[in-house]
Amino acid sequence: MKVRVRIAPSPTGSLHIGTARTALFNYLFAKKHNGQFILRVEDTDLERSDKKFEKDILESLRWLGLEWDEGPKCVAAEGQLFCNEYAGEFGPYRQSERLDVYEKYLKKLLEQGNAYYCYCTKGDLEGERQAMLTQGMAPKYSGRCLANPPKDKEPQLIRFKLPDRRVSFKDLIRGEISFDTGIMGDVAIAKNLRTPLYNFAVVIDDHEMQVSHVIRGEDHINNTPKQILFMEALGFSRPIYAHLPLILDPDRSKMSKRYSATAIADYHNQGYFSEAVVNFLALLGWHPKENREVFSLEELIKEFDIGRVQKAGAVFNIDKLNWLNAQYIKKTADEELAKRLNWEVSKKNLKIIKINKDRADNLNQIVSLSSFFFQLPDYEPSLLIWKDVSEEETIESLTLVKDLVVKNNHKKIPTIAEQRGRGEIYWPLRVALSGLKESPGPLEILDILEKDEALRRIEVAIKKLQGIVS
Repeated sequence: MKVRVRIAPSPTGSLHIGTARTALFNYLFAKKHNGQFILRVEDTDLERSDKKFEKDILESLRWLGLEWDEGPKCVAAEGQLFCNEYAGEFGPYRQSERLDVYEKYLKKLLEQGNAYYCYCTKGDLEGERQAMLTQGMAPKYSGRCLANPPKDKEPQLIRFKLPDRRVSFKDLIRGEISFDTGIMGDVAIAKNLRTPLYNFAVVIDDHEMQVSHVIRGEDHINNTPKQILFMEALGFSRPIYAHLPLILDPDRSKMSKRYSATAIADYHNQGYFSEAVVNFLALLGWHPKENREVFSLEELIKEFDIGRVQKAGAVFNIDKLNWLNAQYIKKTADEELAKRLNWEVSKKNLKIIKINKDRADNLNQIVSLSSFFFQLPDYEPSLLIWKDVSEEETIESLTLVKDLVVKNNHKKIPTIAEQRGRGEIYWPLRVALSGLKESPGPLEILDILEKDEALRRIEVAIKKLQGIVS
Protein backbone atom coordinates (compact mmCIF):
# COMPACT_ATOMS: atom_id res chain seq x y z
CA MET A 1 0.00 0.00 0.00
CA LYS A 2 1.28 3.45 -0.92
CA VAL A 3 1.15 5.60 2.21
CA ARG A 4 -0.68 8.88 1.72
CA VAL A 5 -1.67 10.99 4.72
CA ARG A 6 -3.08 14.47 5.14
CA ILE A 7 -3.41 17.33 7.55
CA ALA A 8 -6.61 19.30 7.06
CA PRO A 9 -6.71 22.47 9.20
CA SER A 10 -9.56 24.95 9.10
CA PRO A 11 -8.45 28.59 8.52
CA THR A 12 -10.66 29.90 11.31
CA GLY A 13 -7.73 30.48 13.65
CA SER A 14 -3.96 30.21 13.90
CA LEU A 15 -2.12 26.88 13.86
CA HIS A 16 -1.91 25.78 17.49
CA ILE A 17 -0.16 23.00 19.37
CA GLY A 18 -2.87 20.36 18.85
CA THR A 19 -3.10 20.66 15.07
CA ALA A 20 0.67 21.05 14.78
CA ARG A 21 1.20 17.80 16.72
CA THR A 22 -1.27 16.04 14.41
CA ALA A 23 0.56 17.45 11.37
CA LEU A 24 3.89 16.24 12.73
CA PHE A 25 2.70 12.69 13.40
CA ASN A 26 1.25 12.51 9.88
CA TYR A 27 4.50 13.86 8.44
CA LEU A 28 6.66 11.41 10.41
CA PHE A 29 4.46 8.47 9.42
CA ALA A 30 4.59 9.45 5.75
CA LYS A 31 8.36 9.96 5.67
CA LYS A 32 9.01 6.76 7.65
CA HIS A 33 7.12 4.79 4.98
CA ASN A 34 8.30 6.77 1.93
CA GLY A 35 4.82 8.16 1.44
CA GLN A 36 3.21 11.53 0.73
CA PHE A 37 2.14 14.22 3.19
CA ILE A 38 -0.78 16.28 1.87
CA LEU A 39 -2.04 19.66 3.07
CA ARG A 40 -5.74 20.41 2.62
CA VAL A 41 -7.33 23.63 3.86
CA GLU A 42 -10.94 23.04 4.95
CA ASP A 43 -12.35 26.49 4.23
CA THR A 44 -16.00 25.82 3.40
CA ASP A 45 -17.06 27.77 6.51
CA LEU A 46 -17.12 31.05 4.63
CA GLU A 47 -18.21 33.15 7.60
CA ARG A 48 -15.30 32.14 9.83
CA SER A 49 -12.55 31.32 7.33
CA ASP A 50 -9.95 34.00 6.81
CA LYS A 51 -6.94 34.19 4.46
CA LYS A 52 -4.78 35.59 7.26
CA PHE A 53 -5.28 32.35 9.20
CA GLU A 54 -4.48 30.27 6.13
CA LYS A 55 -1.28 32.27 5.74
CA ASP A 56 -0.43 31.67 9.40
CA ILE A 57 -1.03 27.92 9.05
CA LEU A 58 1.18 27.58 5.98
CA GLU A 59 3.97 29.72 7.39
CA SER A 60 3.89 27.88 10.73
CA LEU A 61 4.07 24.45 9.06
CA ARG A 62 7.03 25.61 7.00
CA TRP A 63 8.73 27.08 10.07
CA LEU A 64 8.40 23.66 11.73
CA GLY A 65 9.94 22.06 8.64
CA LEU A 66 6.74 20.18 7.71
CA GLU A 67 6.69 20.85 3.97
CA TRP A 68 3.83 19.14 2.13
CA ASP A 69 4.50 16.99 -0.91
CA GLU A 70 1.75 17.86 -3.34
CA GLY A 71 -1.04 20.25 -4.18
CA PRO A 72 -2.20 22.43 -7.05
CA LYS A 73 0.64 24.08 -8.92
CA CYS A 74 0.95 27.78 -8.16
CA VAL A 75 -0.22 29.71 -11.22
CA ALA A 76 -1.23 33.21 -12.26
CA ALA A 77 -4.81 33.62 -13.46
CA GLU A 78 -7.14 36.55 -14.01
CA GLY A 79 -4.57 38.99 -12.72
CA GLN A 80 -4.12 37.17 -9.39
CA LEU A 81 -1.42 34.92 -8.01
CA PHE A 82 -2.68 31.65 -6.60
CA CYS A 83 -0.48 29.76 -4.11
CA ASN A 84 2.70 31.72 -4.77
CA GLU A 85 1.81 34.33 -2.16
CA TYR A 86 3.08 31.75 0.36
CA ALA A 87 6.07 30.58 -1.71
CA GLY A 88 6.91 26.93 -2.27
CA GLU A 89 6.29 24.69 -5.25
CA PHE A 90 2.74 23.74 -4.31
CA GLY A 91 -0.21 25.49 -2.81
CA PRO A 92 -2.55 23.64 -0.49
CA TYR A 93 -5.71 21.92 -1.67
CA ARG A 94 -8.66 24.12 -0.71
CA GLN A 95 -12.17 22.78 -0.20
CA SER A 96 -13.61 26.07 -1.49
CA GLU A 97 -12.10 25.23 -4.89
CA ARG A 98 -13.67 21.75 -4.98
CA LEU A 99 -17.41 22.50 -4.76
CA ASP A 100 -18.13 20.82 -8.11
CA VAL A 101 -16.67 17.59 -6.75
CA TYR A 102 -18.87 17.62 -3.65
CA GLU A 103 -21.96 18.47 -5.69
CA LYS A 104 -21.38 15.44 -7.89
CA TYR A 105 -21.35 13.05 -4.94
CA LEU A 106 -24.26 14.73 -3.18
CA LYS A 107 -26.37 14.25 -6.30
CA LYS A 108 -25.33 10.61 -6.42
CA LEU A 109 -26.48 9.99 -2.85
CA LEU A 110 -29.77 11.77 -3.50
CA GLU A 111 -30.36 9.73 -6.66
CA GLN A 112 -29.55 6.49 -4.84
CA GLY A 113 -31.97 7.32 -2.03
CA ASN A 114 -29.16 7.39 0.56
CA ALA A 115 -29.72 11.11 1.15
CA TYR A 116 -32.75 13.40 1.22
CA TYR A 117 -33.69 17.05 1.72
CA CYS A 118 -34.62 18.17 5.21
CA TYR A 119 -37.06 21.08 5.57
CA CYS A 120 -36.90 21.50 9.32
CA THR A 121 -35.91 24.91 10.61
CA LYS A 122 -33.64 25.43 13.62
CA GLY A 123 -36.76 26.06 15.67
CA ASP A 124 -38.33 22.79 14.50
CA LEU A 125 -35.18 20.85 15.40
CA GLU A 126 -34.85 22.47 18.82
CA GLY A 127 -38.49 21.69 19.62
CA GLU A 128 -37.98 18.08 18.62
CA ARG A 129 -34.79 17.90 20.70
CA GLN A 130 -36.45 19.28 23.82
CA ALA A 131 -39.37 16.87 23.45
CA MET A 132 -37.02 13.88 23.36
CA LEU A 133 -35.06 15.13 26.36
CA THR A 134 -38.32 15.54 28.31
CA GLN A 135 -39.12 11.89 27.60
CA GLY A 136 -35.67 10.83 28.80
CA MET A 137 -34.55 9.93 25.27
CA ALA A 138 -31.18 10.69 23.67
CA PRO A 139 -31.93 13.47 21.15
CA LYS A 140 -31.62 12.60 17.47
CA TYR A 141 -33.35 13.64 14.27
CA SER A 142 -36.61 11.74 13.82
CA GLY A 143 -36.39 11.45 10.04
CA ARG A 144 -39.79 13.03 9.54
CA CYS A 145 -38.79 14.83 6.32
CA LEU A 146 -37.89 11.51 4.72
CA ALA A 147 -41.26 9.94 5.52
CA ASN A 148 -43.40 13.03 4.97
CA PRO A 149 -41.62 15.93 3.22
CA PRO A 150 -43.58 19.21 3.42
CA LYS A 151 -44.70 20.87 0.19
CA ASP A 152 -44.74 24.48 1.38
CA LYS A 153 -41.20 24.87 2.75
CA GLU A 154 -37.72 25.45 1.34
CA PRO A 155 -35.13 22.74 2.07
CA GLN A 156 -32.74 23.63 4.90
CA LEU A 157 -30.30 20.75 4.74
CA ILE A 158 -29.37 17.54 2.98
CA ARG A 159 -29.35 14.54 5.33
CA PHE A 160 -27.84 11.10 4.99
CA LYS A 161 -30.17 8.21 5.72
CA LEU A 162 -28.20 6.45 8.44
CA PRO A 163 -28.84 2.69 8.57
CA ASP A 164 -29.56 1.19 11.98
CA ARG A 165 -26.61 -1.16 12.43
CA ARG A 166 -23.29 -1.68 14.16
CA VAL A 167 -20.17 -0.19 12.58
CA SER A 168 -16.72 -1.41 13.64
CA PHE A 169 -13.25 -0.41 12.61
CA LYS A 170 -9.71 -1.18 13.70
CA ASP A 171 -7.68 1.71 15.06
CA LEU A 172 -3.87 1.47 14.93
CA ILE A 173 -3.65 3.02 18.41
CA ARG A 174 -6.84 1.90 20.15
CA GLY A 175 -7.59 -1.46 18.57
CA GLU A 176 -11.14 -2.51 17.68
CA ILE A 177 -13.79 0.21 18.08
CA SER A 178 -17.52 -0.34 17.57
CA PHE A 179 -20.57 1.96 17.39
CA ASP A 180 -24.33 1.44 17.30
CA THR A 181 -25.55 3.91 14.67
CA GLY A 182 -29.19 3.49 15.69
CA ILE A 183 -28.75 6.13 18.39
CA MET A 184 -27.39 8.76 15.99
CA GLY A 185 -30.27 9.63 13.69
CA ASP A 186 -29.96 10.82 10.10
CA VAL A 187 -27.01 13.21 9.93
CA ALA A 188 -26.75 16.47 8.01
CA ILE A 189 -24.14 16.30 5.26
CA ALA A 190 -24.70 19.60 3.43
CA LYS A 191 -26.60 22.87 3.64
CA ASN A 192 -27.23 22.60 -0.10
CA LEU A 193 -25.55 21.13 -3.17
CA ARG A 194 -22.82 23.80 -3.07
CA THR A 195 -22.23 23.89 0.69
CA PRO A 196 -21.03 20.54 2.06
CA LEU A 197 -20.53 20.02 5.78
CA TYR A 198 -17.36 18.68 7.37
CA ASN A 199 -18.22 15.00 7.81
CA PHE A 200 -19.21 14.64 4.17
CA ALA A 201 -16.53 16.79 2.54
CA VAL A 202 -13.71 15.06 4.40
CA VAL A 203 -14.83 11.66 3.10
CA ILE A 204 -14.93 12.87 -0.49
CA ASP A 205 -11.53 14.54 -0.21
CA ASP A 206 -9.85 11.54 1.39
CA HIS A 207 -11.19 9.29 -1.37
CA GLU A 208 -10.31 11.63 -4.24
CA MET A 209 -6.81 12.22 -2.81
CA GLN A 210 -6.32 8.48 -2.22
CA VAL A 211 -5.54 8.94 1.48
CA SER A 212 -4.41 5.60 2.89
CA HIS A 213 -4.23 6.47 6.60
CA VAL A 214 -6.31 8.97 8.55
CA ILE A 215 -4.25 10.06 11.56
CA ARG A 216 -6.16 12.59 13.66
CA GLY A 217 -7.18 13.51 17.21
CA GLU A 218 -9.38 11.25 19.30
CA ASP A 219 -12.08 13.94 19.31
CA HIS A 220 -12.89 12.68 15.79
CA ILE A 221 -13.58 9.09 16.84
CA ASN A 222 -17.34 9.68 17.00
CA ASN A 223 -17.28 10.98 13.42
CA THR A 224 -15.70 7.80 12.09
CA PRO A 225 -18.78 5.49 11.92
CA LYS A 226 -20.79 8.13 10.03
CA GLN A 227 -17.94 8.64 7.59
CA ILE A 228 -17.56 4.90 7.07
CA LEU A 229 -21.27 4.65 6.16
CA PHE A 230 -20.89 7.51 3.65
CA MET A 231 -17.99 5.61 2.09
CA GLU A 232 -19.99 2.40 1.84
CA ALA A 233 -22.91 4.18 0.19
CA LEU A 234 -20.56 5.70 -2.39
CA GLY A 235 -18.56 2.53 -2.95
CA PHE A 236 -15.33 3.90 -1.46
CA SER A 237 -12.71 1.78 0.27
CA ARG A 238 -11.88 2.59 3.88
CA PRO A 239 -8.62 4.21 4.94
CA ILE A 240 -6.80 2.91 8.00
CA TYR A 241 -7.49 4.94 11.15
CA ALA A 242 -5.29 6.09 14.01
CA HIS A 243 -6.73 8.44 16.62
CA LEU A 244 -4.16 10.37 18.63
CA PRO A 245 -4.58 11.14 22.36
CA LEU A 246 -5.77 14.60 23.25
CA ILE A 247 -3.29 17.15 24.56
CA LEU A 248 -4.23 18.18 28.09
CA ASP A 249 -3.31 21.18 30.20
CA PRO A 250 -1.13 20.55 33.30
CA ASP A 251 -4.27 20.06 35.42
CA ARG A 252 -5.37 17.38 32.90
CA SER A 253 -8.23 19.53 31.63
CA LYS A 254 -8.92 20.27 27.97
CA MET A 255 -6.46 22.49 26.14
CA SER A 256 -6.81 26.19 26.91
CA LYS A 257 -5.20 29.35 25.58
CA ARG A 258 -3.41 29.78 28.90
CA TYR A 259 -1.30 26.70 28.22
CA SER A 260 -1.34 24.27 25.32
CA ALA A 261 -3.59 26.00 22.78
CA THR A 262 -0.99 28.70 22.16
CA ALA A 263 -0.39 29.47 18.48
CA ILE A 264 2.79 28.07 16.95
CA ALA A 265 3.61 31.55 15.65
CA ASP A 266 3.72 32.78 19.26
CA TYR A 267 6.47 30.28 20.09
CA HIS A 268 8.34 31.48 17.02
CA ASN A 269 8.00 35.10 18.15
CA GLN A 270 9.05 34.23 21.71
CA GLY A 271 12.38 32.92 20.47
CA TYR A 272 11.88 29.17 20.56
CA PHE A 273 13.76 27.02 18.07
CA SER A 274 11.54 25.27 15.55
CA GLU A 275 13.66 22.16 16.13
CA ALA A 276 12.86 22.25 19.85
CA VAL A 277 9.13 22.74 19.25
CA VAL A 278 9.09 19.76 16.85
CA ASN A 279 11.03 17.68 19.38
CA PHE A 280 8.53 18.66 22.10
CA LEU A 281 5.48 17.93 19.93
CA ALA A 282 6.80 14.46 19.09
CA LEU A 283 6.95 13.55 22.79
CA LEU A 284 3.32 14.58 23.36
CA GLY A 285 1.77 11.13 23.28
CA TRP A 286 4.62 9.18 21.68
CA HIS A 287 7.68 7.64 23.30
CA PRO A 288 10.79 6.21 21.65
CA LYS A 289 12.24 2.78 22.38
CA GLU A 290 15.21 4.18 24.26
CA ASN A 291 15.19 6.51 27.25
CA ARG A 292 16.08 9.55 25.17
CA GLU A 293 14.50 12.97 24.76
CA VAL A 294 16.45 15.08 22.28
CA PHE A 295 15.81 14.27 18.59
CA SER A 296 16.31 16.04 15.30
CA LEU A 297 13.51 15.81 12.72
CA GLU A 298 15.55 13.30 10.73
CA GLU A 299 16.05 11.17 13.83
CA LEU A 300 12.35 11.33 14.63
CA ILE A 301 11.51 10.05 11.15
CA LYS A 302 13.83 7.10 11.68
CA GLU A 303 12.54 6.34 15.18
CA PHE A 304 8.83 6.98 14.72
CA ASP A 305 6.50 4.03 15.23
CA ILE A 306 2.79 4.76 15.45
CA GLY A 307 2.41 1.64 17.59
CA ARG A 308 4.26 3.52 20.33
CA VAL A 309 1.63 6.26 20.50
CA GLN A 310 -0.19 6.13 23.84
CA LYS A 311 -3.95 6.03 24.35
CA ALA A 312 -4.06 8.28 27.41
CA GLY A 313 -4.05 12.05 27.11
CA ALA A 314 -0.69 13.76 26.68
CA VAL A 315 -0.05 16.42 29.32
CA PHE A 316 1.41 19.69 28.08
CA ASN A 317 4.45 20.69 30.15
CA ILE A 318 5.93 24.11 29.37
CA ASP A 319 8.93 23.32 31.59
CA LYS A 320 9.77 20.40 29.30
CA LEU A 321 9.58 22.64 26.24
CA ASN A 322 11.78 25.23 27.94
CA TRP A 323 14.31 22.56 28.91
CA LEU A 324 14.43 21.19 25.36
CA ASN A 325 14.81 24.65 23.87
CA ALA A 326 17.64 25.39 26.29
CA GLN A 327 19.43 22.24 25.08
CA TYR A 328 19.25 23.47 21.49
CA ILE A 329 20.52 26.93 22.49
CA LYS A 330 23.46 25.45 24.39
CA LYS A 331 24.62 23.29 21.50
CA THR A 332 24.22 26.03 18.87
CA ALA A 333 27.37 27.92 17.86
CA ASP A 334 27.56 31.50 19.13
CA GLU A 335 27.86 32.80 15.55
CA GLU A 336 24.65 31.00 14.58
CA LEU A 337 22.86 32.35 17.65
CA ALA A 338 23.90 35.88 16.67
CA LYS A 339 22.36 35.35 13.24
CA ARG A 340 19.14 34.00 14.74
CA LEU A 341 19.01 37.06 16.99
CA ASN A 342 19.66 39.34 13.99
CA TRP A 343 22.72 40.66 15.80
CA GLU A 344 25.97 41.69 14.16
CA VAL A 345 28.51 38.88 14.48
CA SER A 346 30.95 41.06 16.42
CA LYS A 347 33.46 40.18 19.15
CA LYS A 348 31.38 41.98 21.79
CA ASN A 349 28.10 40.35 20.78
CA LEU A 350 29.65 36.90 20.72
CA LYS A 351 30.99 37.41 24.24
CA ILE A 352 27.53 38.53 25.39
CA ILE A 353 25.96 35.43 23.85
CA LYS A 354 28.59 33.16 25.38
CA ILE A 355 27.92 34.25 28.97
CA ASN A 356 24.11 34.22 28.59
CA LYS A 357 23.33 31.19 26.41
CA ASP A 358 23.50 28.76 29.34
CA ARG A 359 21.08 30.93 31.35
CA ALA A 360 18.35 31.27 28.69
CA ASP A 361 15.37 29.09 27.77
CA ASN A 362 14.71 31.00 24.54
CA LEU A 363 16.22 33.68 22.31
CA ASN A 364 14.07 36.42 23.78
CA GLN A 365 15.58 35.65 27.17
CA ILE A 366 19.07 36.12 25.73
CA VAL A 367 17.95 39.55 24.53
CA SER A 368 16.43 40.33 27.92
CA LEU A 369 19.44 39.06 29.88
CA SER A 370 21.76 41.06 27.64
CA SER A 371 19.89 44.37 27.61
CA PHE A 372 21.95 45.92 30.42
CA PHE A 373 25.07 45.72 28.23
CA PHE A 374 23.48 48.26 25.90
CA GLN A 375 21.65 50.44 28.43
CA LEU A 376 22.18 50.60 32.17
CA PRO A 377 18.83 50.27 33.94
CA ASP A 378 18.01 52.61 36.80
CA TYR A 379 18.31 51.06 40.26
CA GLU A 380 18.07 52.01 43.92
CA PRO A 381 21.37 52.92 45.67
CA SER A 382 20.56 50.41 48.42
CA LEU A 383 21.04 47.58 45.92
CA LEU A 384 24.77 48.36 45.91
CA ILE A 385 25.16 47.51 49.59
CA TRP A 386 26.50 44.07 50.48
CA LYS A 387 24.88 42.78 53.69
CA ASP A 388 25.88 45.04 56.63
CA VAL A 389 28.70 46.89 54.83
CA SER A 390 28.32 50.67 55.20
CA GLU A 391 27.78 53.17 52.38
CA GLU A 392 31.21 54.72 53.05
CA GLU A 393 32.94 51.34 52.85
CA THR A 394 31.10 50.53 49.63
CA ILE A 395 32.19 53.85 48.09
CA GLU A 396 35.75 53.04 49.09
CA SER A 397 35.55 49.57 47.47
CA LEU A 398 34.14 50.96 44.21
CA THR A 399 36.81 53.70 44.17
CA LEU A 400 39.57 51.11 44.52
CA VAL A 401 38.13 49.10 41.61
CA LYS A 402 37.67 52.26 39.55
CA ASP A 403 41.36 53.11 39.92
CA LEU A 404 42.33 49.64 38.72
CA VAL A 405 40.03 49.95 35.69
CA VAL A 406 41.55 53.34 34.84
CA LYS A 407 45.01 51.70 34.85
CA ASN A 408 43.75 48.66 32.87
CA ASN A 409 44.77 46.53 35.81
CA HIS A 410 41.70 44.28 36.09
CA LYS A 411 43.79 41.30 37.17
CA LYS A 412 44.33 42.85 40.62
CA ILE A 413 40.59 42.98 41.40
CA PRO A 414 40.53 39.35 42.72
CA THR A 415 43.45 40.16 45.01
CA ILE A 416 41.58 43.13 46.52
CA ALA A 417 38.47 40.95 46.81
CA GLU A 418 40.39 38.39 48.85
CA GLN A 419 41.78 41.13 51.12
CA ARG A 420 38.56 43.08 51.75
CA GLY A 421 36.03 40.28 51.24
CA ARG A 422 34.62 38.91 48.00
CA GLY A 423 31.08 40.13 48.69
CA GLU A 424 32.27 43.61 49.65
CA ILE A 425 34.09 44.03 46.32
CA TYR A 426 32.21 41.89 43.80
CA TRP A 427 28.61 42.66 44.85
CA PRO A 428 28.67 46.47 44.44
CA LEU A 429 30.83 46.19 41.32
CA ARG A 430 28.41 43.77 39.67
CA VAL A 431 25.40 45.94 40.52
CA ALA A 432 27.22 49.07 39.36
CA LEU A 433 28.01 47.47 36.00
CA SER A 434 24.63 45.77 35.43
CA GLY A 435 22.09 47.69 37.55
CA LEU A 436 20.58 44.29 38.42
CA LYS A 437 20.22 42.07 41.45
CA GLU A 438 21.09 39.05 39.32
CA SER A 439 23.54 39.09 36.41
CA PRO A 440 26.78 37.47 35.21
CA GLY A 441 29.87 38.00 37.34
CA PRO A 442 31.47 41.47 37.42
CA LEU A 443 34.74 40.34 35.83
CA GLU A 444 32.81 38.82 32.93
CA ILE A 445 30.91 42.07 32.46
CA LEU A 446 34.12 44.12 32.65
CA ASP A 447 35.60 41.94 29.93
CA ILE A 448 32.74 42.94 27.58
CA LEU A 449 32.05 46.60 28.40
CA GLU A 450 34.21 49.27 26.82
CA LYS A 451 36.53 50.87 29.37
CA ASP A 452 34.86 54.31 29.23
CA GLU A 453 31.41 52.79 29.71
CA ALA A 454 32.58 50.68 32.66
CA LEU A 455 34.10 53.75 34.33
CA ARG A 456 30.94 55.76 33.71
CA ARG A 457 28.80 53.11 35.37
CA ILE A 458 31.07 52.84 38.40
CA GLU A 459 30.99 56.64 38.76
CA VAL A 460 27.16 56.57 38.59
CA ALA A 461 27.16 54.04 41.45
CA ILE A 462 29.53 56.12 43.57
CA LYS A 463 27.38 59.22 43.07
CA LYS A 464 24.24 57.30 44.05
CA LEU A 465 25.89 56.28 47.32
CA GLN A 466 27.32 59.76 47.95
CA GLY A 467 23.77 61.05 47.65
CA ILE A 468 22.77 58.82 50.56
CA VAL A 469 25.78 59.76 52.69
CA SER A 470 25.35 63.51 52.20
